[in-house]
Amino acid sequence: MRDRVAQFERLLEALQKTARSEEWPAMSSGYRLEIERMQGEILDYLVEGAPQRAAGIAA
Repeated sequence: MRDRVAQFERLLEALQKTARSEEWPAMSSGYRLEIERMQGEILDYLVEGAPQRAAGIAA
């Protein structure tokens, strides 16, 4: 998944070099949303398996 995020970031970076300024918001928004969605999934996965604290131990 991290490789896919990096791939989308590279695509977005390449588009940034060629896109006209008036087109940029529309062109970049889909890539940005997909990157954010994937990053959210990565974080969810990492937090999901968090170790359980022993009862009575304060955080």
